[in-house]
Amino acid sequence: MTTPSLDTARAVLEELVGSGMRHLVVAPGSRSAPLAYAAAAAHAAGALEVHVRVDERGAAFTALGIARATGRPAGVVTTSGTAVGNLLPAVMEADHAEVPLVVLSADRPPELRGTGANQTTRQPGIFGGHVRAALDLLPEDRDVPARLAGPLAALTGRGPGGARPAGPVQLNVALREPLHPAPEDSAELAGRARRLAARAETAPDPAPRAVAAGPVVAPSPAAGQARSVVVAGDGAGPAAARFAEACGLPLFAEPSSNARSGPQAVGAYRLLLEAPLGRRIERVLLAGRPTLSRPVAALLARAGVATAAVQPGPVAWYDPGRRRERVLGSWAEAAAFTGRGAPGWAAAWREAGGAADGAVARLLAAEPPGRPTGPAVAAALWEACRQDGAVLVAGSSNPVRDLDLAARPGPVSPLVVANRGLAGIDGTVATAAGAALGTGRPVRALVGDLTFLHDASSLLLGAGEREPDLQVLVLNDGGGGIFATLEHGALGEQQEYRDVVERFFGTPHEARLDALCAGYGVPHRRADSLPELAAALAGPVRGRSVLEVRVDRRELRALHARIRAAVAGPAD
Repeated sequence: MTTPSLDTARAVLEELVGSGMRHLVVAPGSRSAPLAYAAAAAHAAGALEVHVRVDERGAAFTALGIARATGRPAGVVTTSGTAVGNLLPAVMEADHAEVPLVVLSADRPPELRGTGANQTTRQPGIFGGHVRAALDLLPEDRDVPARLAGPLAALTGRGPGGARPAGPVQLNVALREPLHPAPEDSAELAGRARRLAARAETAPDPAPRAVAAGPVVAPSPAAGQARSVVVAGDGAGPAAARFAEACGLPLFAEPSSNARSGPQAVGAYRLLLEAPLGRRIERVLLAGRPTLSRPVAALLARAGVATAAVQPGPVAWYDPGRRRERVLGSWAEAAAFTGRGAPGWAAAWREAGGAADGAVARLLAAEPPGRPTGPAVAAALWEACRQDGAVLVAGSSNPVRDLDLAARPGPVSPLVVANRGLAGIDGTVATAAGAALGTGRPVRALVGDLTFLHDASSLLLGAGEREPDLQVLVLNDGGGGIFATLEHGALGEQQEYRDVVERFFGTPHEARLDALCAGYGVPHRRADSLPELAAALAGPVRGRSVLEVRVDRRELRALHARIRAAVAGPAD
């Protein structure tokens, strides 16, 4: 036996590794030291890969990115006090996006709580309803496996009855001093870690069930024919594309659906929904969560359109009974709902979608040289990832919408990771780094300048840490461009609101990204034209780098108006 706190820490990590966790992100601290020493031993033995980050928020989003990209649980370790509060944004995202994130928050033992002890607050239950389970593990709890069984089942949605989706859990671990190993503990730690490594090789894959699971199901002749469409939202998976192909139905797939491929996928679909062809839609099958488009939201709420959602298991992104769609438990039920596409229905959408994609591409190519646009950059990055197999991490606000507008479907699509649970801009750089570390694949991230500045500290790596292969492409328009496309943009064109909208929504800045990157020791490059961008994307992604592309926020509203006019809905 090692010292009591170290023995508790080791027992906790053993259960997590046995449940399929392979990555742990550790932020430094004193109270969490036993967890750090146990993690170091597990890392040395090859049972667990451990990453160290100086910032708890970035550590949590790194773990989130690992779990999101791999489907396996990933953990984050913090010390007590405000360190735990810094995890809340990542926990909230993991909750709504059904990501198996494990929070290991070190805490004072019960006798020090409420006494004014340094760095002591009310940690048990601090995340409220955003976790699937919260356990306060006390020093007196000797049967750690039994205590952790419930939370670890809830982590992957495999609890009693399977009534809840996968999601984050909090393991609040109370630790008494001494918090460091004694000299005689070293051999015991190493021996247990070696046995843990052998256990890790046989642990089952705990990846949670997803809507993408299940066979391709074509509708029976009795299902009839209809003007149905499939909307694939975030997390729908490739099964949505297979289903649309089997049923002969148009597919409207968001980039992070990972269904934006195959012959039925329509690229610039959102520009066609109010055109005559779009007004003929009779039924909509929803897979995954729709997050990007007001036209899609309007379609799902349109009077006279029947809607259903295929959900083989419970989901976390809405409360039961709060949405209009009829819930279907299988793809077979979905096929009975949609039927087969009416004669000529899919062909009409392929023609209209191809024409819209072509119109968008021609307009973007005709923009003044030397002034790239967000959609043109997104299209180039999508194609680069499709060609070289890099994972594409899509930042919130305009970048993911630019992809949705300009990323042309093909036989295959890149793997896309995006924080669409709550669609925040925080933690995106860390999420992208986590995706690279977890998958072992190169990652290209598309983010706006405010998103980048919000999480630039996640570029920092300590000496000896494994470096992700990560290229961060920053669309720098000197502020918050998303608001120009909303109602605020229209108000900003009026004299009385111009300064208010610019200050409070545009949030202009003059940050030098090259200097910031230099401070973190990360290579920086600028691409001031589409040919320069193509050259910068042509090489392999090795290590960390930042590629900055300047775009004009003042022209954004007019650009989107030109795109809508260029597409001009096709005739019925």
